[in-house]
Amino acid sequence: MNTFFCSDNSRIIGEDIIGSVANHQTYVLIECPTPWAAEAFHSRWVPENLRTLVEEVKRAKLPIKFLLIANNFSHKSDSTTLLIYQQQEGLINGFCKREYKLENIQHAAAVIKKFLWNRNSGGYELDTNSTRDILVCTHGSHDKCCSRYGNPFHFHATNIVADLNLDNVRIWKSSHFGGHRFAPTCIDFPEGRYYGNLNQDLFKSIVTRSGDIKSLEKAYRGWGILPSSIQVVERELMLRYGWDWFKYKVAGRIIEQSADKKTIRAELIFEKPDGSQYNYQARLVKDETKTVELKSSCNATQESVFVKYAVTSLWLTSTQFVTVTA
Repeated sequence: MNTFFCSDNSRIIGEDIIGSVANHQTYVLIECPTPWAAEAFHSRWVPENLRTLVEEVKRAKLPIKFLLIANNFSHKSDSTTLLIYQQQEGLINGFCKREYKLENIQHAAAVIKKFLWNRNSGGYELDTNSTRDILVCTHGSHDKCCSRYGNPFHFHATNIVADLNLDNVRIWKSSHFGGHRFAPTCIDFPEGRYYGNLNQDLFKSIVTRSGDIKSLEKAYRGWGILPSSIQVVERELMLRYGWDWFKYKVAGRIIEQSADKKTIRAELIFEKPDGSQYNYQARLVKDETKTVELKSSCNATQESVFVKYAVTSLWLTSTQFVTVTA
């Protein structure tokens, strides 16, 4: 019997989980009852037309992430929720949401194609509202840690949101989105921030934006709008500016990096709600003390190397303040 749990192993080693988030231009979230197969889109309730579309997008290497989602009522619902979160250009604080209410999952592929072709959805789209959609990976058939830790966490997260009367927050079970060794792990949309190694107290801080911001240092995986290698810079600024940071619009890029990718110079620009802008640059180096070699999942047959970066210097290069006139 295999008693190895990748999430336990990562925690024992003390892996720094920042920078473990892929940068996807678009997320397509389709409500589908559980249970899900190990390969989510081979699940029983996924129609052939949707499976074919996902495979076509994958072959074309488009920056689109497809996920199945469900809640405690999905198995008896008379409709199917389709959510599309898309990243915009420039300074942003997250993803733009499109929400559709479909008669059933059979209609999902056609509506998604119309979205990708910039065509009218045919009356399925709802007026967008300011909901937060928090996805908890519970995909135990893909990795047992997501069942062992994700399912109980989803239960507690659902109760926390209900107890706090957060009517604008929806908790979803989700198929695999990476990082099972950080289970329980979640994505917070529309921002697109990822968290891992979660517990109930950390989750309360995340949904209420309160408490000690430094508690997120070991739970924050990164922001999906930024390249993974420079997500550590954003964490530095988040810890520096506190919860106000979550109100800011941000853009980041790699200015240059060495051929061996051991050193990186990055730029991160942010804009406060008053319109003032700040431009930071940072120097990153491969952190040999934090770079780890371990199994990325419970079923991995061999270990992989995960490079970690340290911010060796961070400096403000320019500011632009808004002039208020009487």
